[in-house]
Amino acid sequence: MPNTFPTPKGKLLVIGGHEQREKDGPSHEQSPEFILQRFVDELHKKDTIVVIPTASEEPDEAAQDYVNVFSDLGIKHVEVLNIQSREQANSIEALEMLNRADGVMLTGGDQLRLTAILGGTLVLERMTERYQREPFVVAGTSAGATAMSTPMIYQGRNDAGFLKDEIHITTGLQLLRDVAIDTHFIARGRMVRMAQIIATNPGCIGLGLEEDTAVLVTKGAELEVIGNGIVVLLDGHECTGNTIYQVQPGEVFSIRDLRLHLLAKGQRFTLPGFASTKAPLEKPE
Repeated sequence: MPNTFPTPKGKLLVIGGHEQREKDGPSHEQSPEFILQRFVDELHKKDTIVVIPTASEEPDEAAQDYVNVFSDLGIKHVEVLNIQSREQANSIEALEMLNRADGVMLTGGDQLRLTAILGGTLVLERMTERYQREPFVVAGTSAGATAMSTPMIYQGRNDAGFLKDEIHITTGLQLLRDVAIDTHFIARGRMVRMAQIIATNPGCIGLGLEEDTAVLVTKGAELEVIGNGIVVLLDGHECTGNTIYQVQPGEVFSIRDLRLHLLAKGQRFTLPGFASTKAPLEKPE
């Protein structure tokens, strides 16, 4: 069924974690792509970035890393919105800071902490509204990226997923609909746990992001891979032999005919359901 949601005017930068925090980065024969520079480049204005370290148990330290890097990249005002309670997330002060921002950065940490504090608050409502109606950029890394989707993974060992109910999901921040996001994907061996999420609802796309790798999402559905690793896309729309609803909790499930894409820097992908036909994988001109 075609997507009926309005096309967002903003952009999402969904980062797999452990992205470079220095512009020069490690020495390579070819200079690695600097994801945070791309975040700055995509801002409509280059005046104010707001860092939201709510997911982190050490918010001051997590925020300061981004204050330093964005200041070095020429942003005039890098402000920290350190929301640690739902009361703060509904405050006038928080909304005023968000209204000044050209973009926001959600740090890593615990995605369940992020959604439990921000879910249903004025800050999340305003962030979503600005993303939908303005050229506003929302970036998130690790937990901050995982929380952007509608079904959000919040619990499950890296090597889990073979058994029904080993993986726990809830509703995320819903900036990216019908997509389940997982980060540190290759480094932590998270393929099977993503497959279980897709088995529970094959209408969702699984988006697995390697470290120091990201996707830039425009128009709510157009994905461009950036960074220095790979992105895994798991598509269950045409799956067969799905037994997740037949087996008991603790039993092994089966699913057949999943489509798997491995995409590197420069590749593009259109999420199914957002266009009359599925866009082929291709490099930008």
